[in-house]
Amino acid sequence: MTALVAQSFNIKGIVQGVGFRPWIFQLAKRFQLKGHVLNDGQGVSILVQGPEMALAGFRAALDTERPPLCRIDELTVSHAQVQDLQDFTIAHSSAGQAAAIVTVGSDKSSCDACLAEIRDPNNRHFGYPFTNCTHCGPRYTIIRNLPYDRHNTAMAGFALCDACRQAYEDPMDRRYHAQPVSCPKCGPELTLRGAGGEILAKREQALAQTIALIEQGKILAIKGLGGFHLICDAGNHDAVTELRRRKCRPAKPLALMMPSIEFAKQYAEGSSAEWQLLSSQERPIVLMAKKQHQADAPALSSAIAPDIDRLGLFLPYTPLHTLLLDGLQRPLVATSANRSGEPIITDGDEVLQQLGKPPLAVVDAVLDHNRPIINGCDDSVVQMLDDELQVLRLARGYAPLSLPSKSLASMNIVSKSLANRSTEDNCSNKLPSLLAVGPQQKNTLALNIGNQLYLSPHIGDLFSVEAEGYFERTLQNFHRLYRFEPEAIIRDKHPDYASSRWAERQSARQLEVQHHFAHLLAVMAANDYSGKVLGFSFDGTGLGDDNQLWGGELLLADCQGFQRLATLSPMTLLGGEQAIREPWRLLYSLLLQNHDIEELQQLAVFAAEPAAKLANLGKLASRGIGPKSHSIGRLFDAAAALLANLRLSQYEGQAGIILETLARRAIAAGKQQRVEKLGLELKLEHELEPTNSRTELVFGQWQSAPLFSALLQAWRTEPDSELLALAFIQAIGKGIITAALKARNWLKAEGIDELPLVLSGGVFQSRLLSEYCHRELARLEFHRLKPGLVPVNDGGIALGQLWYGLHQPGLTQSQAER
Repeated sequence: MTALVAQSFNIKGIVQGVGFRPWIFQLAKRFQLKGHVLNDGQGVSILVQGPEMALAGFRAALDTERPPLCRIDELTVSHAQVQDLQDFTIAHSSAGQAAAIVTVGSDKSSCDACLAEIRDPNNRHFGYPFTNCTHCGPRYTIIRNLPYDRHNTAMAGFALCDACRQAYEDPMDRRYHAQPVSCPKCGPELTLRGAGGEILAKREQALAQTIALIEQGKILAIKGLGGFHLICDAGNHDAVTELRRRKCRPAKPLALMMPSIEFAKQYAEGSSAEWQLLSSQERPIVLMAKKQHQADAPALSSAIAPDIDRLGLFLPYTPLHTLLLDGLQRPLVATSANRSGEPIITDGDEVLQQLGKPPLAVVDAVLDHNRPIINGCDDSVVQMLDDELQVLRLARGYAPLSLPSKSLASMNIVSKSLANRSTEDNCSNKLPSLLAVGPQQKNTLALNIGNQLYLSPHIGDLFSVEAEGYFERTLQNFHRLYRFEPEAIIRDKHPDYASSRWAERQSARQLEVQHHFAHLLAVMAANDYSGKVLGFSFDGTGLGDDNQLWGGELLLADCQGFQRLATLSPMTLLGGEQAIREPWRLLYSLLLQNHDIEELQQLAVFAAEPAAKLANLGKLASRGIGPKSHSIGRLFDAAAALLANLRLSQYEGQAGIILETLARRAIAAGKQQRVEKLGLELKLEHELEPTNSRTELVFGQWQSAPLFSALLQAWRTEPDSELLALAFIQAIGKGIITAALKARNWLKAEGIDELPLVLSGGVFQSRLLSEYCHRELARLEFHRLKPGLVPVNDGGIALGQLWYGLHQPGLTQSQAER
């Protein structure tokens, strides 16, 4: 008789809600093993028993196979006692009392099998807008608590019909324990309501009338996975312009949902990597190049992305969107349902309250359904830099983002909140639990459970009561899911950020992290790296250690702190924050350093301003009155004021987008060879000898005023805005490369081995700038740490704050002493 062996497996990662248990069941049956598998608060636990060769085959399959949405972060195996087992079963889940460390999966778009079913008249899911299985559908947006079981989700109130229960309980069915599973007999249903709240139609008729209203040019709010979209016909210019008017969104580009890849290719051009990204199961909004209009393609409204050469496209990601687009067969504008600058709305009644009532009515009707959205989640926005993915907004499909850290797993620190766990737990449970609350704009939250780092979906700008409420609700979601109590809170150095004020009201210990330092730390965390780096941190604003506004920084940094090696020469923000809204003020401030007022009054960009106003601003500049900014982002604003006459910035990043559009036109026209002849430079100069003092700039300052004097002279000589936009962007890029080479030589002279290089901050969302830098750094054989799925803009700051906190000896030692 063959001897039996028993083994216990504990698996952590994305292993709940992705068909992992039925796959384990099928593996056990294949190798004729006995035992059980169950979900718990840590992940999945497995007991298998059988001949040693069969267990070896089972173990090998764990490494080489796996369901498509599964991700194993940690797998531990131990010997178990042989028992009298009769079969292999899927046991009921166990929640446990300890803090949960299972990774909550992100929502995924409909799989091909489910899409085929909703289009098959002979299938019971035909036309059903909530069809899903273990390979697709909602996860994060419907979960209330862990483990991920139906009673812990938004589906708790929907009893399964016999057919759905049979599929749900059959381990060989792809709907086995797919928690949102349902059908027309037992699941959620659609309701179409008018702007006044009256019910217009339900179920199939609700969808049919929605299609008819869109064809009539109406604007509707339609419920997606993580919130509502405002939707209208993208080819109806009147509808698009009316949507802009009602939403008070005059210029910011609107996203387009396309019926299919084939439709999208009529309007956009892209690489094979971009098309793959567009059709990936994450279904993000992908920024792609506009294509010249084709006569056989339905025309898009010119108001969708005015004056720029990019479109934000995405494909249907739920059965509801698929059925809607199947019926319409035309592109739709699909933008977040909210008032401008506020969070996405997740509740139908709130849509009616905020967007349905005169005189601020935005929607004509609301397509709602009765499956609650437990956790709001906006659409992700991404772009490709050559063949490298860059995430601009981390949300649906990618978030919550979980990053297991092998380096942190080796830190021998006992967390007070985890101290009651078994001493047999591995060292990933021996870290303090920290919360990082992020910045003011593009806010996200970050926390850790042991060595697992979590970055929340995009929350947004914290400039309103509603936004701050969304911030607190997201925090409550993570507290509820992970039973999480932070031992310390890490925040931005700026005391007036809403997130900083919230942190100050809490009783937990506080740590501050400088904004631009956190940008670099975020990329370090994405690479599980804690050594030294050379980092370029370029963005629009952030409070520096000297209480000036930084944003053009070269830092030598590690997880303990940083040394400021170089910065952009300061400019005065004439009028304070008004200068950010009116970029001509920034241009005026820069040019006044080398030109007189009378000369500048002749420029078109200043001609609309009264002479007395310009004279008064000149006096302020000469006296140095006003906030000082070292921001590269503000340079882009000033350049757009000169080259595109951008006098009023209507949305964040508008200047950079306009400059990129102009520069790409220059490239398309073959003007690259003329750039060198212009001689534009962002020079790095130092009046003093280089020093190692932490209070001095080792390499000095990038000189912005001479760059703009040269730009003005070139503009007067040849007012080619396209050529000069390209020359400006490349001047910034060359300034970065020159500084990187200077830093490399300096480090070598100091006896320091060459360090990895980091590019982070919102300025590096400029595709042309980043691609130029990436290519040049690769050519010069620099090792660059890539951000991966972590946004380079302020959406990654919270992760950087968390990475800093987890490497502070003072904090971690104090926890160990307890």
